[in-house]
Amino acid sequence: MAFKLINATEAKIGVTILVEGTPCNVKSQDISKTGKHGHAKVRMDAIGIFDGKKRMIVVPGHERFEVPLIEKKKAQVLSVKDNQASVMDLESFETFDVEIGEGLEVKEEQEVEYWKFEDRKVIKRTL
Repeated sequence: MAFKLINATEAKIGVTILVEGTPCNVKSQDISKTGKHGHAKVRMDAIGIFDGKKRMIVVPGHERFEVPLIEKKKAQVLSVKDNQASVMDLESFETFDVEIGEGLEVKEEQEVEYWKFEDRKVIKRTL
C-alpha cells in the first residue's frame, strides 16, 4: 500500500490520515506554542471515513502520520438490500457487495462513486 508521511503540524483540515489503522479526515486542528521543553502540541479532531467515528488526537508537532492512498471509482448498482448494495465496477466489470454510506439513498441501475482502501469499500455519493 502506498503511503506518504507528513508531520502532525502539516495535517490541515480536509487531509486524510491514518489513525489507529483507520483512514480519517481531519475536521479541526489546534497547534499550541512551544513550551519550556521545546515541543509544540497538536490537537486534532478526525472522523473515520468508513465507520464515521470521531477521534480526538493530541500528539507532539513532530509526530509523523501516514497519508493513505484512497481509490475513488465508479460503479453501477445492481441490487440493494438493507445497508449493502451489489455493484458492478464500470472499468473492470467486476461485481461485488459494498456498504452504503450514511445518509445516502441508492436505487437499482444508478451510478455511484465508491471509495476503496485496502480491502474495505464504501459508497460515498451518487452520480
